Amino acid sequence: MHANQHTLEKLYSAFAQLDSAAMAQCYAADAAFDDEAFSLRGHREVTGMWHMLCDATKAKGRDVWKLDYNGIAADAATGQAHWEADYRFSATGRMVYNIIDSRFTFTPEGLIQTQRDDFDLWAWSRQALGAPGLLLGWTPFLQSKVRATAAANLKKYLAARP
Repeated sequence: MHANQHTLEKLYSAFAQLDSAAMAQCYAADAAFDDEAFSLRGHREVTGMWHMLCDATKAKGRDVWKLDYNGIAADAATGQAHWEADYRFSATGRMVYNIIDSRFTFTPEGLIQTQRDDFDLWAWSRQALGAPGLLLGWTPFLQSKVRATAAANLKKYLAARP
């Protein structure tokens, strides 16, 4: 098993336990993260997102939190993983089952340089937002609204952290 595969195992094992501090150890100082909700640059933003999501789950959904992951593979340059999360979306209290495929690049030191997560935003929005997600989740309007809300929430969260 390549050392970068161990990095991904550590990331998802920590995430399953909602251990954002351990997750943060997996990222490079100039890491980048992109998915349908976030476009983040730098260790503070990327790991801040994980801290925020883990804290929100601990506060409002630890009782239903479940993360399954598989398909972890990595070599010296790239990696991938598949993960599925069951959780309560903190903003609405609605249950979500999200299926995500992740692609990674690594630094020579074995830290995550880039991460791209792909999931079906319309499927997510139908679950997380209910009727508005069902009706508008496929539109650029709602997609932009989700991104803007996520960015604002992270900015507020990071401002409150020392």
